Amino acid sequence: MKNFILKWYPIILAFICLLYSVSLGIFGMTAEAQYSAHWPGTILLFAIAIRQRRTT
Repeated sequence: MKNFILKWYPIILAFICLLYSVSLGIFGMTAEAQYSAHWPGTILLFAIAIRQRRTT
């Protein structure tokens, strides 16, 4: 389980942020939903950049 979480944590975190953004949109907070809609993409891009810079 630990290896799974260490490998897939950016995707899990991005999915949680996506659900958060969708729930804000459903509850009518569209400005907040648009702001938080950028979080998943940013998380995934940073994860790619960090993994490319690792030497191990």
